This record gives sequence, structure tokens and C-alpha cells, in this order.
Amino acid sequence: MEGFARFFVEGGIWMAPIGFCSMLVLGITVERCFSLFAIQSIDLKKFWEPMKQALDSHQVAEALKICDSHQHSALSLVCRRALEQAEKSEDEIRAGIEEGLLEAVPLVQKRAHALSGLASLATLLGLLGTVMGLIEAFTVVADAPPDQKSVLLTRAISVAMNCTAFGLMVAIPAMFFQMLVSGVVKKLVDGIDTLAIRLEAALIGARVKK
Repeated sequence: MEGFARFFVEGGIWMAPIGFCSMLVLGITVERCFSLFAIQSIDLKKFWEPMKQALDSHQVAEALKICDSHQHSALSLVCRRALEQAEKSEDEIRAGIEEGLLEAVPLVQKRAHALSGLASLATLLGLLGTVMGLIEAFTVVADAPPDQKSVLLTRAISVAMNCTAFGLMVAIPAMFFQMLVSGVVKKLVDGIDTLAIRLEAALIGARVKK
């Protein structure tokens, strides 16, 4: 821990914004993982089977209860918007599903690209810190005694590279979690689209059977 503290201090003022980026990466990663894995991750098959049975039996109230059991999920949001129009015309049912999709998809995709942006920002801040450190190093070395120049330059370059190293230490995990989150988001959005198609067919089919 002491070694990292020295590494951080020697990197200069540009280490602070990179450190701030690291905290944002950690916060967004924890929030997205909790939301996507704990709240949004619902087995589509297990959700749809009782929903389909309720709709086939024209039990809209029972279908709404199923939605309420997963009230914070994107799937239940789409279902609820569709079920609210269940007794209305086909166009209104489709409009309800579209409304649900417009609300649900952004809920899942929220902050999906923030991690890649923070990874790029941390890398650029690291490079900027290194460049500024090198400029300062060459300025100091220019005024140093000839027998000390090589030692001072080597030490200054080593310190300046701390910024680039720290930037990459933040950027690499950020990109990894970005890939992880993007894969989960794509799977969830595909599930929402599939549910919307099934809902439309079930609700309109139930009207025809009446």
C-alpha cells in the first residue's frame, strides 16, 4: 500500500483525475452489475409461460400480478404497458407495446457506453500527464550540473511514466467490464424484443378467439 501511495504521489497532479475516473468506473460497474444481474436478469421462458396461460384464459388481472412480482424489471414494464391496452383495439395494443419498449430498452441500456468513455479518458489523461511530466523533466535537467543530468533525466522519465501506467491500470478493467456489460445488455434487449412479439401475438390472438 505504501508503494502505491508513493507511486501515486510521484505521478503528479494528473494522477488525481485518473483516480477520479477509477472511482467512476468502480461505481458504474457495481451499479450496472447489480441492475443487470440482480434486477433485470429474468428467465424469459419462466416469465412467459404463466403469462401466456393467463392471457389464453383472458385473465388480465392475473397477468398483471405476474408483472407486479417483477415490478422493477424491463420485461414487466413492457408487459404492463401492453396489458393496460388489452381490452382495446389492435392498434392501441401495438401502441402500448411500443410505449413499453421505449421505456424499457433505455432502462437496460442506461450508462452502457460510459465505461468505454472512461477508459479512453483515463488513457488520454495518463498520456497527458506523461507528456507534461517529460516537459518538466527536460526543463529541470537543462539547468542541472552536467554530471547529474543523466541520473535526473532517468528518474524524471520514470516518474512521468507513472501517469501512463496508472491510466492503463484504470482503462483495461474498464474495457473488460464494458465488454461484459455490453454482452448482457444485448441479451436482455433481444429478450425484450422477443417478449414484445409474443405479447402482440397473444393479446391480438386472444381478441380474435373471443
